[in-house]
Amino acid sequence: MSRENGGFWEKFAAVFFYPIGFVTGRVRYEGSEHLPARGGALLVANHISYLDPVHTALYVHRARRMPRFLAKHSLWKVPMLGKILVGTGQIPVYRQSADAGQSLRAATEALHEGKIVVIYPEGTITRDPAGWPMHARTGAARLALTSDVPVLPVVHWGTREVYDHYNRRFRPFPRRTITVRAGAPIDLSAYRGRPIDAVVLREVTDLLMTRVRDLLVEVRGEPAPAQFYRGGAS
Repeated sequence: MSRENGGFWEKFAAVFFYPIGFVTGRVRYEGSEHLPARGGALLVANHISYLDPVHTALYVHRARRMPRFLAKHSLWKVPMLGKILVGTGQIPVYRQSADAGQSLRAATEALHEGKIVVIYPEGTITRDPAGWPMHARTGAARLALTSDVPVLPVVHWGTREVYDHYNRRFRPFPRRTITVRAGAPIDLSAYRGRPIDAVVLREVTDLLMTRVRDLLVEVRGEPAPAQFYRGGAS
């Protein structure tokens, strides 16, 4: 039972997504003690598969919170999924349009209202061949600096082994272990109160993604590349 009253659509989404989570792998959800029981929090996550949001949502919901995702606005046009997104208060992202800033304003408002907001700063599934994080966009940094809430790194591993979008492979069997882990809040005190300009946004973005990458090193048990991948994006 969620501490937040999500009503009908929260229950409907749970009925829809929990079976998907079960079918797609043996889950290992770790670090949930870092998620605040109440109040706003920004979860900054890596992105390796279109299955990631399913498991992020279940991870947060198992902690008895309701996640709000920033996601491509085109998903709102998908039958039934669009109704779930509207009903559960998800946040559409409009890129390269007059409404481009609307998503960040909506996310900031959600954080100020005490919601948990999830963002994938890379903006799309990583194209790094080994699945490490890519060079990220600065929207997450702006949210982190304009909202006085905990900012937590979150990583997924194992979802790409089940569904690899770029190689068009879906392999739910044999069942694989899917890990979602949150880390301790990222210390941004050195940046609080400073003017939010392009330099600060880039520094904070790289700090956030470095913490995400370091957490992924722990989960994978192998060293990460020194630089973020800068290949083409979809």
